[in-house]
Amino acid sequence: MTLRPATFAIPGDITKLTGGYIYERRLLEGLQAQGRDMAHLPLGATFPAPSDPDMAEAVARLAALPPDRVLILDGLIYGSIATEGLARVQSPIVAMIHHPLAHETGLDPARAAHLFRTERDNLALAAHVLVPSPHTAALLASDYGVPPDRITIVRPGTDRPTLAPCPADPPLILSVGIQHARKGHDILLRALAEVTDLVWQAVIVGSPHDPAFAADLARLHRRLDLGARVTLAGRVSAGDLAQHYSRAQIFALATRYEGYGIVFDEALAHGLPIVTCATGAVPDTVPAEAGLLVPPEDAPAFARALRDMLQDSALLQAKAGAALRAGEALPGWQDTARRAGQVLDALP
Repeated sequence: MTLRPATFAIPGDITKLTGGYIYERRLLEGLQAQGRDMAHLPLGATFPAPSDPDMAEAVARLAALPPDRVLILDGLIYGSIATEGLARVQSPIVAMIHHPLAHETGLDPARAAHLFRTERDNLALAAHVLVPSPHTAALLASDYGVPPDRITIVRPGTDRPTLAPCPADPPLILSVGIQHARKGHDILLRALAEVTDLVWQAVIVGSPHDPAFAADLARLHRRLDLGARVTLAGRVSAGDLAQHYSRAQIFALATRYEGYGIVFDEALAHGLPIVTCATGAVPDTVPAEAGLLVPPEDAPAFARALRDMLQDSALLQAKAGAALRAGEALPGWQDTARRAGQVLDALP
């Protein structure tokens, strides 16, 4: 079978350490590894709030693609590019939607409404849509009018752990996610401040994606007097992250919303019980037997879940065992690329 040639348009730095960028970089590499004529088209970094030059360049470069090449278009661009510009594209378009842009945390109502209208209208131009989770698939069908037969769930792959478990003493609570309001690190800090009577340490790994939120987080850390018990580690190397996972006993992320959440799969692969929030795609991603899910925006409930994990060794061990079993069943990145490739090759 001839593999369909394609171009993957992604804004900004593809090596950025966010779940969306990791997914798209690994998918791009996986499609290339199939022997497919698979090109990477980098576009302006200002999406999803594109500058006029970035918008003009994106429209011109996308419209210039030949009609025999499939265009996979990253969701940050897809949900914010001008519809009249996207309509000029001759290639069959496959939208890569992690979660709708209008669902981002902290948007004012007018901005959210604009993004909703733009993404809805642009999705009508897609030959097909790739999503990482059943939650996003259902949302696009119900709220954005995308026919279900034009949506394919392509779950992210997971790498196997490179280091054996080496639990830290005192117990290490690990959180991984960019310093952005949606990840809820402020809720996590408030929850940790409620369990300081117990013995633990915590590390929060993640780049300061939103400088204002990162500054607020550092101030909150000082105000709560968490001191050296909680390390705001920022961005770390792959080797250091592997060390953190190997030393951790609990994974905690007080997220406000996830379209998927690759870090949950990483935690499962490492056999870590998870404390997180029942929001977005999280209940689809984190098996109930492997974690404790609480309402979002509820620091006291999050603190109670952490306390239960820290004080009840039988609960902790049961959740850890379930996490490891779930992690062993997760697909690899080759599986992700294979599923996406099938979609490309089936397009008319």
